[in-house]
Formats: sequence, structure tokens, C-alpha cells
Amino acid sequence: MHIALAPMEGLVDNILRDVLTRVGGIDWCVTEFIRVNDMLLPPAVFHKMAPELADGCVTPAGTQMRVQLLGSDPACLADNAALAVSLGAPVIDLNFGCPAKTVNKSRGGAVLLKEPELLHSILCEVRRAVPAHIPVTAKMRLGFDSPDGALVCAEALAEGGAEVLVVHARTKVDGYKPPAHWEWVARVRDVVKVPVYANGEVWTVDDWRRCREISGVPDIMLGRGLVSRPDLARQIAAAQAGIELAPMTWAELMPLLQAFWRQAVRDLTPRQAPGRLKQWLAMLTRTFPEAVELFTLVRRETDCDRVGQLLGVQALEAA
Repeated sequence: MHIALAPMEGLVDNILRDVLTRVGGIDWCVTEFIRVNDMLLPPAVFHKMAPELADGCVTPAGTQMRVQLLGSDPACLADNAALAVSLGAPVIDLNFGCPAKTVNKSRGGAVLLKEPELLHSILCEVRRAVPAHIPVTAKMRLGFDSPDGALVCAEALAEGGAEVLVVHARTKVDGYKPPAHWEWVARVRDVVKVPVYANGEVWTVDDWRRCREISGVPDIMLGRGLVSRPDLARQIAAAQAGIELAPMTWAELMPLLQAFWRQAVRDLTPRQAPGRLKQWLAMLTRTFPEAVELFTLVRRETDCDRVGQLLGVQALEAA
């Protein structure tokens, strides 16, 4: 079984990738999507979105990081994939799952599931452009407004050269509304000859067990569930080995929040840093009652020194 951390745009940046992979249980993670339009991006764009490229493309905890591209131009995606590999990317992942309206309007993400022939062309071009030893993978949803074409899209991606498919078990129109239709992951698994990961609505170890039973696949990608419960991957990995772990406590989580804040203050602007902390803290309220109290205290704060004090991080230490 492999467990992956999902590439959640606007949330799982290099700072959160670092903090979450420290906890353990995650086998690999993916960058937020790098948008490709009609040009070869400068290397600086890749290094900004994926600072780990400078360190062997692993997080400080040693977890492999893969580079994800989003776009609709096969040739341009291929050129940018080749560049990413030259910069150190060990795997190229292609995004056909993003449901954001702005992304779909610019012909990116899940809207491409309406065009299985284009999916196939993109995979073929990218596969030809990168060295044979570099895997090319793809993330998809079940479709745009219906899962009726999910199997055709999955076949198009696999036949085009995708070595792994991650299937978010909802359509674009479904967004993130429960339930996730894990039974469709099983149907995808039955029509392709490559490994399939299940993604969507796994918040607990029990959810993982149900997902595994219904989807029939051993591998999983965790998104909001892992961000809300940072030890979820570790718990699932232990459960797979027949071990039951006690859940992470608030006392164990606080050093991670403090580490996140130190990096946010160092790498982001004073205006950005509090917002990113609040974003993660709001998701933690789903699991930790203490997070509700802390979120209430910081939600209106914009001063970094004051936020640091509430987290128990001194201003000088954070800087």
C-alpha cells in the first residue's frame, strides 16, 4: 500500500508539505498545479512552486515530491514537463481533476474530461518528451457533470502512457460534496492495467477501510482528511500493519503549528502569513476542539507578532 498527500492548490504548499510529511505515513506528495498555457515557463516558476527541487526533490523529512502540471496544449505541456525533469522532478503528474471555475474556463483541469481524445494526446506527448525512466502519472475525477465517461477517460490516460491513475471519486459538478463514489474507482481499476489510487472523503481509519473494501484498490491519496488530521496517514499505515495507534494529541500537534508559523513568517509576506495559518487552523477545527479556541483567538489578528504570541512563538524566534 502507498499513501500519497494530495496536491491541494492554495493550501498544500511547500510549508505544509514539510510539516505534514514530518508526521510520517506519507510515501509521496505532489506540488500544487503549475499552470501551463502557451509558453515554456522560466525555471524560476518551478523553483517557486517546488522549492524541494533544490534538495533532491524531497521534503526535509525525506518524502518524495512530484511535480504536477495543468494545461491543455499537448506540445507545451510536453516542453514544460521536459524542463521540470531537467530541474530534478522525479515524476511528472498531470492534473485533470481541478474543479475550480477559473481553471475550467481557461480549459484546464476537470473540464478536459469532456475530451478523452485530448487526454490521450497530452499523455502521449508528455510521455515522449521525458526520459523513459521518469514516470508520468495523472489525476482525474469521474467526469465533468456525469461519471458516464469515466472509464473512457481512464483508458485514454492509461493508453497514452500514464503509469498511475489517481481517481478522485466525484465529478467536477459534485465538487467536494459527500459522498465519494468509491465504487467507480473499482470500475476504473477493472478497465486499466496500471495502478489506481482512490481519493476522496477519507477522514478516518474507518473511512479508509470502507474505501478499500468498496474500491478494491490498496493505494490511496489523502487530501482534506490528512490536512485536518495530520497523523491520518500514519494511523492508516499502522492499521495496514495490524497496529492500532493512539491519535495525535493537541500537545503533539502544537509543535507542528509552531513550525508552520516559523516558516510562514520566514517565507511569506506579513500580510500572507496569518492567512495561511488561519486556513490550516480552520481545517484542524474538524478534529481538534482546541483548534476551535485558538482559531477564535487568531481569526481577526493580522499582526504577525501577536499571532506568534498566541502560538507561543516569540517574534525574534519566528524571524
